[in-house]
Amino acid sequence: MTSNTEKLQKVLARAGLGSRREMETAIEAGRVKVNGKVATLGDRIEMRDRVAFDDRPVTLRGVEETPRRVIMYNKPEGELCTRKDPEGRRTVFERLPRLKGERWIAIGRLDINTSGLLLFTTDGELANRLMHPSTQIEREYAVRVMGEVRKEHIVAMVEGVMLEDGPARFTDVQEFGGEGINTWFHVVVLEGRNREVRRLWESQELTVSRLKRVRYGNIFLDKRAKAGEWVELSQDEIDDLAQSAGLTPRKVPELTPDEKNRWSRDKNKRRPVQAMRKPKSAKNPKGR
Repeated sequence: MTSNTEKLQKVLARAGLGSRREMETAIEAGRVKVNGKVATLGDRIEMRDRVAFDDRPVTLRGVEETPRRVIMYNKPEGELCTRKDPEGRRTVFERLPRLKGERWIAIGRLDINTSGLLLFTTDGELANRLMHPSTQIEREYAVRVMGEVRKEHIVAMVEGVMLEDGPARFTDVQEFGGEGINTWFHVVVLEGRNREVRRLWESQELTVSRLKRVRYGNIFLDKRAKAGEWVELSQDEIDDLAQSAGLTPRKVPELTPDEKNRWSRDKNKRRPVQAMRKPKSAKNPKGR
């Protein structure tokens, strides 16, 4: 009966193999088998089915069995939000604590030139809910804009602008000052579309010279994580995230002694980075 089945990509995401979208791509690529047969997108399975990912058995978990851990990472400019880069560029996943039998799933992405808050979780369902447009999770960015920003620009972006992939808008825009032609603003969007913040400003013929995400839902980027560092979120913070995604709070599993040692070593190896800073010159000792 279908009431005892779930979509294959949902079960794979819950097993910590990646986001639902990543699992859909893997299924389409023929990397998943169910009971010895290559799976197809749209397949539904039961917990008793035998599932293999890249010919390796997958341990299926019920909803309550899925560990729900979340870490906050302060992404520097110059890092990619991908697991591996063919060109050998630095990726955000290289800096995260290692897991056994699980994978960190990114809750949204930031482009290579955008810095700031990234969340990662072991719970695929939480990641999917927080990224889905229907959940209407706020993302707040600090943005430095080059050019003369007029009131009509702000009004247009709040009321809505038609981009090549559909209408887009800021739900809030606040000016934070600046010098000369560079002004800082804080803006809020409800979707995670590719380069949406930059494209909204570009629609007004204005250029974004710096962009940093400072909030995702109820989680603010704070001093706990410097550029290139991560920190594990508290039980209360994770519960708030889960509730905003319409999920029941669940106890965060305690780290085993081996995990504590491994995470500590990983953190010590990954020191804060000086992101995209130009070398100081003799003529300009402050590097400005």
